[in-house]
Amino acid sequence: MHVLVLGGTTEARALAGLLDPSMKVTSSLAGRVAAPRLPAGQVRIGGFGGADGLAAWLREHSVDAVIDATHPFAERISFNAAEAAATAHVPLLALRRPGWVPVAGDDWHEVASLAEAARALDGLGDRGGRVDRVFLTTGRMGLAAFAARPEWFLVRSVDAPEDPMPARTEVLLDRGPFTLDGERYLIRHHRIDVLVTKDSGGAATAPKLQAAREAGIPVVVVRRPPVPEGIRTAATPEEAAAWALRV
Repeated sequence: MHVLVLGGTTEARALAGLLDPSMKVTSSLAGRVAAPRLPAGQVRIGGFGGADGLAAWLREHSVDAVIDATHPFAERISFNAAEAAATAHVPLLALRRPGWVPVAGDDWHEVASLAEAARALDGLGDRGGRVDRVFLTTGRMGLAAFAARPEWFLVRSVDAPEDPMPARTEVLLDRGPFTLDGERYLIRHHRIDVLVTKDSGGAATAPKLQAAREAGIPVVVVRRPPVPEGIRTAATPEEAAAWALRV
């Protein structure tokens, strides 16, 4: 049995190690990170050329099942996977870590996009004023949405971002998982007024939410896009591995 794992996440790496040893496992990475953490098994790097290209690859390599374990915000590949799997008549499962939920003490402002997140910065300061120092943890893609903003931004990403980006920017190259003490230090040391993040879910990057809560600063949260309609989902690598055995 040949299983294609669309990966690049912590869950995808765990899944590759959990799948039955009798299976042929190919993990596909988009190639957007210069030095990715590689999973067990065979690995391919790069795109497929859209849904048609992916469907052709599934047929050519006799794939029996596809598990979409990409980042919750990798919307395009998820919809391409749904279309390709339907075209090639291959079962598809989406592995999605549960999203974050606010708790007592959080000051969350949920938005639908990065563009809305940029606009949401207006009025978040004391007495409705403008914030000035923003911890931006949405990754290096999409910084153009904030390029015209006047605030100072601490931008954290695995690889160096490219223009366009905000004029007042300090880049912090780092890769999770992050510690609570480390997030507390960043917020205190850089005098952060507001945290901007995507609802990526999972534990690796969640400490920033607790640090923001403790510091009493607002958090702008970009809601994750939905899984394509009709696609079965699993919340853990263990659930996804069990599904693969039943296909």
